[in-house]
Amino acid sequence: MQSLALLVITLVLGTGKCGVLEDQRILHGRPLSDKPRDGDEDYDYDHDAFLGGDDAEYFDSLDPEESQRRLGVIYDQIDKDMNGLINLEELQKWIQFVQEREVREDTERQWGERNKGQGEHVSWDSFRKDVYGFIEEGGEGGYNFQPMMDRDSRRWQKADSDGDGKLTKLEFQAFLHPEDSGYMRDIMVIETLEDMDVDKDGSLSLDEYIGDMYKGMPGDNEPDWVTQEREMFAMERDKDGDGFMSFEEVQQWIIPDDFDHSLAEAKHLIVKADANGDSFLSKEEVLDQYDMFVGSSATQFGEVLSRHDEF
Repeated sequence: MQSLALLVITLVLGTGKCGVLEDQRILHGRPLSDKPRDGDEDYDYDHDAFLGGDDAEYFDSLDPEESQRRLGVIYDQIDKDMNGLINLEELQKWIQFVQEREVREDTERQWGERNKGQGEHVSWDSFRKDVYGFIEEGGEGGYNFQPMMDRDSRRWQKADSDGDGKLTKLEFQAFLHPEDSGYMRDIMVIETLEDMDVDKDGSLSLDEYIGDMYKGMPGDNEPDWVTQEREMFAMERDKDGDGFMSFEEVQQWIIPDDFDHSLAEAKHLIVKADANGDSFLSKEEVLDQYDMFVGSSATQFGEVLSRHDEF
């Protein structure tokens, strides 16, 4: 737990010019990757979206020939109607499957760590002692973890749909991944506001909105994208024009009705790999762009995962 404390302190106290990117605040299901898009030739985000984080690392450990062979096997799994072409719907469903699998596997892993023989439930008291017990032992190391524990407690109570103080595995999944549970969306808005609302007045000013995503140094020239975000705040975010984003306006921003990560990524992959412009992906087109789909950096990750008997 001390290592967790050090990690959290690093994340909370670390500084830099870049804050949270604007599109990382937007929710519509679980984000496909925690990696940013960084130019047309940086495919880390695409690898995580297409394969899942663990499998992306696994494929990175393969030589190019084996990586392409296994990509061919995946292609056949995506091509549900077996017509030799992948369409947008098939690719989107595959990306959704990958992300849902990631959520399930993370839930199973953490359930195994936290359940500790409690049967079909995990109690808050057990979870609190397991995760935050070091606080009671005087091990905070100079950082106040109480607000973090209070936030987890509030999220736990929201996930506890029957109010019995214990979470089933499905409720525990909602606690871990609230972005995928409709009844947890309000919690995501509350937590976003708490993260960004520096003066704690319950709304976001322009300075708080910009300050969350850009932390320039005095004298720096403001990048064009920051200027565009200022205009976006005035024109789209602050819908009533009062100079602040209310709870409802923050909700409309981070939980839009018309955005889907999986659909956006499927469209992106097709645009990039569709060499003949027919809006479908043939196996040849996918294999020609295997770097984008699965990547390869020749065995630099050491031990290879052992869960891939299907190949």
